[in-house]
Amino acid sequence: MLTHRVIPCLDVNAGRVVKGVNFVDLRDAGDPVEIARQYDAAGADELVFLDITASHESRDITYDMVRRVAEQCFMPFTVGGGIRTIEDVTKLIQAGAEKVSINTAAIVDPQIVAQTARRFGTCATVVNIDPKRVPIDQALPRMRERYGPRFEPSAISYRHDEKGNKIECVFEVHTHGGRKPAGVEAITYAKQVVELGAGEIVLTSMDGDGTKSGYDIEVTRWVSDAVDVPVVASGGCGSPQHMIDVLRQTRADAVLAASIFHFGEYSIAQTKQALADAGLPVRAVEPV
Repeated sequence: MLTHRVIPCLDVNAGRVVKGVNFVDLRDAGDPVEIARQYDAAGADELVFLDITASHESRDITYDMVRRVAEQCFMPFTVGGGIRTIEDVTKLIQAGAEKVSINTAAIVDPQIVAQTARRFGTCATVVNIDPKRVPIDQALPRMRERYGPRFEPSAISYRHDEKGNKIECVFEVHTHGGRKPAGVEAITYAKQVVELGAGEIVLTSMDGDGTKSGYDIEVTRWVSDAVDVPVVASGGCGSPQHMIDVLRQTRADAVLAASIFHFGEYSIAQTKQALADAGLPVRAVEPV
């Protein structure tokens, strides 16, 4: 039986693990090497390490830090942030990453996904997608500029403004650490990168990021139904119950969280036990 993975995420800025809300208002959460070691010992299934400002600042990810983190981890280890070329991917794999997570670069030049898959295999090729609900009158012109004048969104969602008015929205992908709308629809884009060779998608809801209000069930369902590769739900986790909800209500294969683990609200063992008690298959935490 396939088990659901529980994956801590280390968002790193200036050499420190940080956590924010909606991709901003970052606060320090500790040293990445020490935190990686702790998660490995605690029984996490995988670790995701993202240099969240590398693309925005147009700089390389810190390879030495990747090496030191990799030395502490015996579990699968994904690294992303600041990847621009296949040479960057190669350096990360050589530094110790088992997988690479490509975000902004895959929007700029989708062929980097195909290049990575050809050189290192689909299992090592992860695409991180950061969607946000954007009013359709704002997003659709950008999408039609990219896809053509007849493009119609795959999914329509809704949110309410401060006056309670219902606003028709689409899921637009953002890049550069969530700072730039890309004119790309999340569902359409997910299908594209899988066709190019992506073996996994990390789907991070910008609307939910850091809010602890729960994963975005709607966009996770749309994307996980649209592709035949594992989808990792990310953004908004505030409790193990939120993980249970998204795994039960969508075809997501794994759940990613940061705040609830970094600040000691829940342990990996507590989280996995809650999932197991809910009837969801997980890999047991070995007693120390």
